[in-house]
Amino acid sequence: MTEALEQTPLIPRGPSDKEKKYDRQLRLWAASGQAALESANLLLINSGAGTAGVETLKNLVLPGIGKFTIADDAVVQDVDLGVNFFLDESCLGKSRAQCCTELLLELNPEVDGVWNSTDSASLQQLLDASEAFTMIIYSLPLQPGMLEAIEAYGRQHRTPLVAIHSVGFYSYFRITLPGTFPIVDTHPDETATTDLRLLAPWPELSAFSNEMTKDIDNLDHHEHGHLPMVVILLHYLDVWKQEHDGAYPTSYEEKTEFRQLISNATRRDNPEGGEENFDEAFAAVMKHVSLPPVPSSLKQVFDYEHKDEQESKSSFWIIAEALKQFYTEHQCLPVTGSLPDMKAQSSVYIKLQNVYKDKARQDVNDVLARVHKLSGGENIRLAEVELFCKNARFIKLINTTGDAPPSMTEIIELELGRDEIAAIAGPEVPTSLIPIYLALSASSHASAASADEIITAVCQKAPALEGNERLTQVAQELSRAAGGELHNISAVIGGMVAQEVIKIITNQYVPIENTCIFDGIESRCQVLRL
Repeated sequence: MTEALEQTPLIPRGPSDKEKKYDRQLRLWAASGQAALESANLLLINSGAGTAGVETLKNLVLPGIGKFTIADDAVVQDVDLGVNFFLDESCLGKSRAQCCTELLLELNPEVDGVWNSTDSASLQQLLDASEAFTMIIYSLPLQPGMLEAIEAYGRQHRTPLVAIHSVGFYSYFRITLPGTFPIVDTHPDETATTDLRLLAPWPELSAFSNEMTKDIDNLDHHEHGHLPMVVILLHYLDVWKQEHDGAYPTSYEEKTEFRQLISNATRRDNPEGGEENFDEAFAAVMKHVSLPPVPSSLKQVFDYEHKDEQESKSSFWIIAEALKQFYTEHQCLPVTGSLPDMKAQSSVYIKLQNVYKDKARQDVNDVLARVHKLSGGENIRLAEVELFCKNARFIKLINTTGDAPPSMTEIIELELGRDEIAAIAGPEVPTSLIPIYLALSASSHASAASADEIITAVCQKAPALEGNERLTQVAQELSRAAGGELHNISAVIGGMVAQEVIKIITNQYVPIENTCIFDGIESRCQVLRL
């Protein structure tokens, strides 16, 4: 039996049906992100025309959100048919929540969806009776009392909230996160994660380099032309140190001189067609011959003071504390283990790659040992620490509670200052979109408000906008739209909101902080922290 099994060739497993179906998105947020998406439970509280909210759900149902609930007490009318793709004439007189739910579920049979004809009086019952929601999305304007209930639920359950307001050609959405929101997997550019550690090599790396360059001047042309760029830089850094009292080239002038040292060592008579490896080393001096600094975003993590004791017990902050200890002791971050492509013999490149990978594993195990010694860190897995160490320089804190946003008055003054610069500089400096946000907020309680009424309401809160040309244009458009949505604008904003929702659910990439304003006439948007 054993012999038969040993002789039976392994049959390669192709991608599963699920992997084929979600192939592109798995490349974006991997299996861990897809699992988070499939376990999510979203609530959409729809009001007004409600098109932007349904378009958002569409872009979440397609990639496989786990479950959604639509709460909407509206009945489908003729006006809905022209702005909502998920309604047709057969829906007239029926529950809008029911019709949208049924058609959305046709897009992806793996998604669960329910509907509820919830008004302001019964919303609290829905929130109390339902299982915990991963996120709540709500469209404006809401019925009286709804916003208070939603915000109270968000605070109690630490649930992210997303508000959407779309009228005519203008819209905005606003994300409210439950306290500080840390992101480890920000997906930086792969080349940015490279840390060759040339000015702080560890013994194994130095030994590898010394072995390859111990007789560099007598190497044949083939071997000389295939020395890895890292080895070349390490060798001539040693040469430089011997000639400069043990000091590395740090200033621009010194690095320029060091590049000339490498250029002079290049063999011009190599019959194999030049020495591309020395050209790579020459080009890499300015980028890689330096001590990688601790980015301000990571300093923010190291220096963060917790205002919530429960928050400090999360795995993120436990690993952050261990990493801080590692940095304090070694004065450097863990090696990432990544190595850029370079001209070298395959066998040599693989050996060099293993030197970096081994060091990365060693550093990760060092941090993991520190994690396990901290209270609450006993069960944190190696994979989580490994991801943290690899992305340490690119970790991002969103919505830091200690950093309060400027007041609305200060924001308006800054944005009007931007407009003054734009008037002088021309179209390369775009004007501010803050009047759109203010006008939409002012018109949220009166869909049939006139342009003058909208302007008056805005100027009562922001006198500096008196006579502002953009505010006048926005007010006229909102008055014309009378609270109605345009399907193409709502479809765009729905795609944008869904993208941010996925970032938050998967805890990958960097979501906006915290308001995005969209001008459908000029096809541009602006992100402001309001």
